[in-house]
Formats: sequence, C-alpha cells, structure tokens
Amino acid sequence: MSTTVTLAVDCMGGDHGPRVVVPAAMRFLESHPEVFCILVGQREPIERELARYSGVASQRARIHVASEVVAMDESPTLALKHKKDSSMRVAINLVKEGNAHACVSAGNTGALMGTAHFVLHTLPGIDRPALVAVLPNMRGHTYVLDLGASPDCKAENLLQFAVMGSTLVSAVENRERPSVGLLNIGSEEIKGNAVVKQTADLLRASDLNFVGNVEGDAIFTGGTDVIVSDGFVGNIVLKASEGLSRMVRTYLTEEFRRSPLGWIGALFAWPALASFKRRVDHRRYNGAILIGLRGVVIKSHGSADRLAFESALGRAETAVRTDVLGRITARLTPATASQAA
Repeated sequence: MSTTVTLAVDCMGGDHGPRVVVPAAMRFLESHPEVFCILVGQREPIERELARYSGVASQRARIHVASEVVAMDESPTLALKHKKDSSMRVAINLVKEGNAHACVSAGNTGALMGTAHFVLHTLPGIDRPALVAVLPNMRGHTYVLDLGASPDCKAENLLQFAVMGSTLVSAVENRERPSVGLLNIGSEEIKGNAVVKQTADLLRASDLNFVGNVEGDAIFTGGTDVIVSDGFVGNIVLKASEGLSRMVRTYLTEEFRRSPLGWIGALFAWPALASFKRRVDHRRYNGAILIGLRGVVIKSHGSADRLAFESALGRAETAVRTDVLGRITARLTPATASQAA
C-alpha cells in the first residue's frame, strides 16, 4: 500500500452534512499530510464550505459528485433499492473499486450497514458483519462488538466477532494476545441463555485469550481488551453509556451553578473538571468500524460535530495503516477451518 491513505467521505450524511463534515475533513488533512480525501456529495454545498479553505490541505481533497442523499429517517431498504447515486452508496463504491482505502459516513446507520454489506460483501468465513467501537474505562479503553449491526446472532457469529475483535486490537494496539470477554448477566459459567453458553464453549475451545464471562460493569472498570455480545444487547449498552455520560455532565453543571459558592468552587476545580470532561468526552471515541466486510467502513455518530467527525476520520486512517482487513482475513482462515472441523 502507498504511504498516502485515501478516504471517501460521505459529506451529505448525518444531522449537519457538509457544514460539519467538510471543515472536519480540512482540519484532519491539516494535521495528517499523508491523507487524501474524496468529498462525496452534492457539488454546491461542498464547494461553499471548501471556499473557506485555501491552504495546502485543500489541495489534498477533491469533490466526487453524487446527486442523491439518504435521509436520516429513511427506510434502509428503500435507500438501497432506489438511491443508487446517493453520497453514501457512491462513497462505498469508491472503496469497492479500489479508488479509496476506506469510507467514512455519519449517515443513516441502517442504510449504511445494508449498503456496505450489499456492495462489499463479507469476508470469507464471516456470516455477518459487526460494529465495533472503543469505549473509555477506568484503565484506558475497551473494544466492544457488536453494537447494532447484527441483533440476532448464533454462537458461531459471536465466535467470529471475537476473532475479528481480537485481531483488530492486536493490529491497532500492538497487543499479541488481547483478552476477550463474553458479555453476560454473571461471570459464572452456568449463567446466560443458550446462545451465550454455546458461545462460551466455542471460545474456550478456540486459541483466543478468552477470560470468561464478564458483566456490564467490566466495560467501564476495565481489564478486558475485547468484549463480545450480540448487536441487540451491544446497542443498548452503547446508548445507555452515552446517556449516562450526558447525565453526569449535566448534573455537575447544575450543581456548580446552583449558588455563588458553587461558582467559586467551579473556578477552583476548573483544571480537574476540564480533565474530567476530556476523559469522558464521547467525541474523542467517535467512529465505529463495520468489521467483517471486504473493505473498511467507519460509522460516525449522526450528531457528530467537527471534533467527533475528525475522530472518525482518524479511526479510518488507523484501520487502513495497520492493515486490519488483511490481518482479519489471515486470522479467519485457520479459525474458520477449525470451526468447520
């Protein structure tokens, strides 16, 4: 692979579209001189935002026109069938055709997953893709999957998720044998439904560094590199954690504003508060990888601001530079052969 990483950026997706995506891409290019961005979408709004930038970074971006936009509340099925020239579809096509190394979109989650699956197809030995994201914890961070791509899973699917998640962490974090936990209602082997118990048996028989069942609090207390669940449970965990983070920040703000003494206390506590805000800032962790496809696709939060979308672009570049796709493909061959036996 060349030293330059090319990212296909869906400029029309998300709640804010080009007015957030284009500035985020320009800021990312300014700090990453070996990245090139293909800005996909309707020409006029993208050019309007690009006109604000005239530096060297803007020379490493070009517009690729797409005439249609997938709305955030649009049916994924209808978007897939009837919007073949949407910015989302065109950006994914650029990855399939080899014109981009990765696609980044803040658009409709269901449409992105369905379109990416249809266009790129899954890797050999993978039945379903998974969304994997990084969540902060007390010791650093944890990779959690699936976060919503596959709500209904068999034990074999969860084993595949574990293999992909472990390989991802090995590549990105440079860890030889990442620890893998199975999200459950208890740490005991007798706990869980039939699928979870079957998955635990498969994980124990695999060559993964399986540490057993973990409860939901383990995501945030730390100690486990990869935590696996089906997409139904994983998505609930993700949304609950985002809501809790917002609630804590809101409570702190309200308490400091409650009285003059609170304002004074906030002034003295400001350095600690700023550090706390940064550590729990979900924008720094934005960007979930739709893993298991024959191409790198990053899903940004739909409400992402410029900082958050920059984080998603960074996630894409890291996935490409560490050759996550190639490593997973190589790892799956022996893993799936063993599973079949």
